[in-house]
Amino acid sequence: MREMKSGHIIFLCPYPRGGAPSQRFRFEQYLDLLHQHGFSYRIAGFLDEATNRILYQPGHPVQKVMGVLKGFLGRMLLLPALNKADYVFIHREATPLGPPWLEWIIAKMLRKKIIYDFDDAIWLADTSGVNHFMVRLKWQSKVGSICRWSYKVSCGNDYLCAFASKYNAQVVLNPTTIDTAHYHNRLKNQKDKPLTIGWTGSHSTMKYLNDIEAVLQKLEQQYDFRFVVISNRPPEMKLKNLHFIHWNEASEVEDLLQLHIGLMPLPDDPWAKGKCGFKALQYLSLGIPALASAVGVNSKIVEHGVNGYLCTNAEDWYIYLSRLLQDEPLRTSMGLAGRKKVEEEYAVQSNAENFLSLFS
Repeated sequence: MREMKSGHIIFLCPYPRGGAPSQRFRFEQYLDLLHQHGFSYRIAGFLDEATNRILYQPGHPVQKVMGVLKGFLGRMLLLPALNKADYVFIHREATPLGPPWLEWIIAKMLRKKIIYDFDDAIWLADTSGVNHFMVRLKWQSKVGSICRWSYKVSCGNDYLCAFASKYNAQVVLNPTTIDTAHYHNRLKNQKDKPLTIGWTGSHSTMKYLNDIEAVLQKLEQQYDFRFVVISNRPPEMKLKNLHFIHWNEASEVEDLLQLHIGLMPLPDDPWAKGKCGFKALQYLSLGIPALASAVGVNSKIVEHGVNGYLCTNAEDWYIYLSRLLQDEPLRTSMGLAGRKKVEEEYAVQSNAENFLSLFS
C-alpha cells in the first residue's frame, strides 16, 4: 500500500450517521480503521434525524420541506469546516437536489481533495417511481462533473467504475462490504425449522419481487415453506404463508438468520447493472445460499452451482428453488462456500487496505 498521512476527513452524505444501509456499509464501518491510522473525521448528513424518520412516510409535507431547507442551510454553514479538512468524502452527492454548487466550491475554490463515492447508477433517472419534476430537480447530469473534479472516485462495481473512468483516471473499485468479524458473524443452521425463503430490501426495490411471485405461488402448491420479507414496508403479495418483518438494525442479522434461501431478483436494465449485490452479500455472509438474477455484479458474487444459482427466467427460479427446498446438505455446502467467498473478497477485513488507499 502506498504511504498514507493522517489528516481530517469530512464525510458529506445524504442521511445522518446510521440512517441508511449504503452509508453504513460503504464507509461508516471503516471509521474505527481510519481512527487507528491517525485520521480524524466528521460526518455531516444533509438530513437531520427527525426529517429522515418521516422522509418516506406519507404526509408531513411541511416538515419535509423545512427539513430539506434546513439541510441546505447546514451545508452553507459547513463551509468554514470544509476549508480546514484534508479530504472531503462525498457519498452520492453533497445535496439531493439541484446542481453541484457545493462540490464546485470544495474542488475549485477551497481546492480540497474530494473522494467521490457511489454504489448505484445515480447518473440515470431513478426508476423508483419519482415524478418527472423531481427527476429534473435531482440533476443527474452533475455526477460526471463531480467525478471530473474529484481527487479519486470510489465505485462499488465494474459497471460504475467504467462510467467514472470517462471523467477521472483515479477510479478505485471499492466494493460494498460486510463486517464478518463483528456483525455478520454467525452461520445459518440449515436444520432449523420452519423452512424459509426470504428477501430483504427497501420499499423502492420491492417491486422486483413481482417478477417471481407466480413462481412462489406455484412452489407453495408443492412444498411447505414460509416466505419472509424484511423491509420498511409490508409487501402486497398473494402468498399463503407470507410473513413480514419490519426492518430493524438491532435485529437485522437475527432476522436474516431465519432464512434458508435468500433471493435477489433484478430486471436486466442499466439501473440494475449499477447495483452492488448487497442483498446477495448479506445472505452469503451468513451461510445462506443466494438465488439472484444474472445481472451486473450478481454474476460475480454468486458462483452458479457453488454458493447459489443465477437465474435468467421464471423456469430457472422454479428449478433452483425446488432443488434447494428439497436438499438440506446442498444448502449447507452452498452456504459455507458463500461465507468463504465473502470473507475473501467482500469483507471489511479483506478490503481494509483498499479502502485506506483512497486517502493515500
